[in-house]
Amino acid sequence: MNAPLLLFLGLLGTAPAPRPRLVVVITVDQLRADYLDRYRAQLTGGLGLLLKRGAVFADAYQDHAVTETAPGHATILSGRWPAHTGIVRNAAGVLDSAAPLVGVTGPGAAPTRFRGTAFFDWLKAAEPGARALSVSGKDRGAILPIGRAKQQVYWYVGGYFTTSRYYADSLPDWVRAFNGRRLPFRAAGATWNLLLPARAYPEPDSEPYEHDGKDFTFPHQLSPDSAQAALEYLGVPSMDSLTLAFALEGVRALALGSRGAVDLLSVSLSTTDYVGHAYGPDSREIHDQVLRLDRSLGLFLQQLFVRYGSGNVLIVLTADHGVTPFPERSRAEGHRDAQRVNVDSMIAAVNAQLDQRAGGGAWLAFESGMVLLPRRGELAGQGVNVDSVVADVAARLRAVPGVARVDRPADLAGKDTSDAVVRRWLHQVPLNAGVELVATLRPYSIWVYLNLPATATHGQPSDLDAHVPLIFWGRAIRGGVYGERVNTVDIAPTLARLLGLTPAEPLDGRVLTEAIAAPD
Repeated sequence: MNAPLLLFLGLLGTAPAPRPRLVVVITVDQLRADYLDRYRAQLTGGLGLLLKRGAVFADAYQDHAVTETAPGHATILSGRWPAHTGIVRNAAGVLDSAAPLVGVTGPGAAPTRFRGTAFFDWLKAAEPGARALSVSGKDRGAILPIGRAKQQVYWYVGGYFTTSRYYADSLPDWVRAFNGRRLPFRAAGATWNLLLPARAYPEPDSEPYEHDGKDFTFPHQLSPDSAQAALEYLGVPSMDSLTLAFALEGVRALALGSRGAVDLLSVSLSTTDYVGHAYGPDSREIHDQVLRLDRSLGLFLQQLFVRYGSGNVLIVLTADHGVTPFPERSRAEGHRDAQRVNVDSMIAAVNAQLDQRAGGGAWLAFESGMVLLPRRGELAGQGVNVDSVVADVAARLRAVPGVARVDRPADLAGKDTSDAVVRRWLHQVPLNAGVELVATLRPYSIWVYLNLPATATHGQPSDLDAHVPLIFWGRAIRGGVYGERVNTVDIAPTLARLLGLTPAEPLDGRVLTEAIAAPD
């Protein structure tokens, strides 16, 4: 660790814990909790610092069923389950054609479906001068941590950071200047090589099930075409460095933490998700990605400490979900029943039968274990016995190899919530969400879909997908390793307690008082 960083660390504990000038919430997309243990000896940057000096919750979870990016990000600063935020699936997360992008083409996005309030709303109510900056490689990663607040929110689209017209009609000068450097375009032809010597990586670099059977060994090279390279940039470690550099530029331009109020910086780093999907959680690529993430975070935190002093920054690090390995890998590890499960053809067949009886095309939809029937009343109005149709679909699903159980959400109410599957589906699905059935796979199996590449993936109510890191760091935090079971919905109430804020509604999480240092 370098000298300036150690100098600032040495200041910890020399004075009563002040109110922070900046709250920094870092969400690493698809960062499994076990990565921090697996690579611990090689983490010498930001992850290493947080593990050494922070309050590390070793048994933390995104404790809901559809462990995906949108539902996960919505829990982190709302303190509420997806069943209460309204963000129950990726496809209906933030996409909104009424909020077109600014300056680039792509799908519009806004927090239209997010219900209730989030941490920044409580902060703003207490400190009207408070500001928030939220940045990510993905729209949902930038939007959902701050709820419906109209603050500075930016994400990456085709080589540029942009926002939607929900937030602004034009980009500020500092964003245009950053985009004008065209760093992703200038990376055309760049090569991703290992950070450390190859002997430092025990993983094989020759698994043909990775990356859809192509380009699955180091080195990896971006396209020589600049526009294509900018698209591919999301999947290489440099994207995290770019996102952090953009966040620092925003911190300076907006004078966050420099105007007397506490401000919020939310950063969602997306590359681990892209690498994890393509190469899997046991690959040499994910190992190198986590090491590079660690180094990038080290430089980022050092810049924040230089700007504010380490005692004036309160940091949270977590993830939106984990990931399940490729079934080929799982079978090689002894999980012989691991398989890819596809029900697209079955759902299409049922829809075809319904179309013959009632017209209307695709009545049923399937996503991440959920069978949705948003127009139930309309179908019943055509004389169809909807309950009979749902029962038939449930029977068909139960017969699919790899499916462990199929439930109606209403039938789960009142069941034993010590059963993680029951508890996580109850946390996931509100009864008015149009979800007729929820299907859970056998361990180590994954959902796959027609016309999509074969990837390692997530989205199940399994610990592989739900177990995430959770670390708090700051002067008001008592460092150490905590073994109590906690959840990401505990982050917002804990931050509220630390800042003396009053949440605007009942929360699902609790205050992690065990990690709050006693006042001097």
